[in-house]
Amino acid sequence: MKPFIKGAMKFQADVFPQMSSLFKALATSQKPSALFVTCSDSRVVPELLTQQQPGDVFVIRNAGNIVPSYSSEPGGVTASVEYAVEVLGVTDIVVCGHSDCGAMTAIAKHTCLDHLPAVASWLRNADAAKAVNEAHTHETPGAKVNSMVYANVVAQLANLRTHPAVALALEQDQLSLHGWVYDIESGGIKALDGMRGIFVSLADFPETVASEPHPQLKAA
Repeated sequence: MKPFIKGAMKFQADVFPQMSSLFKALATSQKPSALFVTCSDSRVVPELLTQQQPGDVFVIRNAGNIVPSYSSEPGGVTASVEYAVEVLGVTDIVVCGHSDCGAMTAIAKHTCLDHLPAVASWLRNADAAKAVNEAHTHETPGAKVNSMVYANVVAQLANLRTHPAVALALEQDQLSLHGWVYDIESGGIKALDGMRGIFVSLADFPETVASEPHPQLKAA
């Protein structure tokens, strides 16, 4: 704990004074523009890779950047999604997977998780991605894992759409969905182009979104 305590002291002594006006403004309210759903992996730091300040992004982190489908027994992720959309009014949701993901590696390699029953149960929320990935041919085990990371981002975006708050915001064109895969070694990000169904370089196509404006449905 010594490095953590030392860091906390440095924050209080050096960093906080320089940002005191920001924290004063944030003391009683927040207005983040985006919800960022990503993995608990220690190498993935949302605020760092997006260069955002405190108060700019609402974050959900868990094993495998998973968003369970909406159900009658909602959990913490569901509650956080609902709060972000309904109360905070975020206009964008990013589901961000990453390279060398332990959760996706376990799924792709059929790792025995009998000794981790909670993890095994949680990762069943990625079964749709697993089914899609298993249906494809992969040249190497590494390629299979990498493909699983991408398939999971697509699957979790689909799960997001089952949440009433998200479905309504998309219907009203008040929300955009984004699917990202972050490469730890290079720092590069691939983004899902929802129109074409492919991942492209975010640096080359910064306007890429996974969702398109929802067409207004009319009765015949």
